[in-house]
Amino acid sequence: MNAETKPRIGFIGIGLMGHGMAKNLVAKGYPLTVRVHRNRKPLEDLVAAGAKEVSTDAELAHASDIVFLCVTGTPQVEEIVYGTTGLLSAARDGLIVVDTSTAEPASTAKMRKDFDAKHALFVDAPLARTPVEAEQGRLNTMVGADDAVFARLRPVLSAFCENVIHAGPPGSGHTLKLINNFIAMTIATATAEACAAAVKSGLSLRKLHEVISAGAINSGIFQAIVGRMLDGNGDLTGLKFALSNAMKDLRYYTHLAEGLPVPAIVGEAVHQSLVTANLLGLGDKYVASLVEAQERLAGVKIVPRA
Repeated sequence: MNAETKPRIGFIGIGLMGHGMAKNLVAKGYPLTVRVHRNRKPLEDLVAAGAKEVSTDAELAHASDIVFLCVTGTPQVEEIVYGTTGLLSAARDGLIVVDTSTAEPASTAKMRKDFDAKHALFVDAPLARTPVEAEQGRLNTMVGADDAVFARLRPVLSAFCENVIHAGPPGSGHTLKLINNFIAMTIATATAEACAAAVKSGLSLRKLHEVISAGAINSGIFQAIVGRMLDGNGDLTGLKFALSNAMKDLRYYTHLAEGLPVPAIVGEAVHQSLVTANLLGLGDKYVASLVEAQERLAGVKIVPRA
């Protein structure tokens, strides 16, 4: 990597989050290479802005100094790393692979060791916020890396992140993200259950919203679910995070808790609530549709509908 030039960036996973991240990297002058994707639409503006395309992960690694992964979770990351033409097959001295997905810390540790054997680095830097902030270059990231590697990556991450948080040594990023998501999904699950209890008891949902909004229990997640649902005529899209992904993240969290070990009584309950919502066929809907799950389970009408 030439110290006088920007590092060459490879990007795998031009989805809802990845597109905004890649767009901001190109806009800020980073040479970008992307892997060919079956969906051409998200690539069109990137290629028009000068991004190059390759057909395999190994080719992408050869063309890059830093490779970003923005995929769903551990199985997808492992396929990209260990596949026949995966990143590990092309790893070399100095290559940095940055995993921005939400993944299992144990798998992250194994991949880090395998890259280290080739004198390459595998860094965990999961994300917070939504595709809206990704397009705006205002994501948050939690980076697990030593001080020197963090210092090298911070300017690049700042191309699409408003807050670049050094979570700690390697592995800390994914651990922090799982704990963060555990808290978030606990609030979301409790909010949906509280809505069902309020409505079934005959209490006004607007009065519940009024009281919570005026006190210490209020939160962005509560407002994204209840506030948006009430003010938007049943709008349940305030948290653009699929219930299938929420279920996956809580599974990873409970695995983490079991491995430490620490009690995961609440974590297991939240996970099973998310499993139930998925079994009810709501997996492709967003987290606020936990309220729809409660409607079916409790036999009440909670969501305002025209």
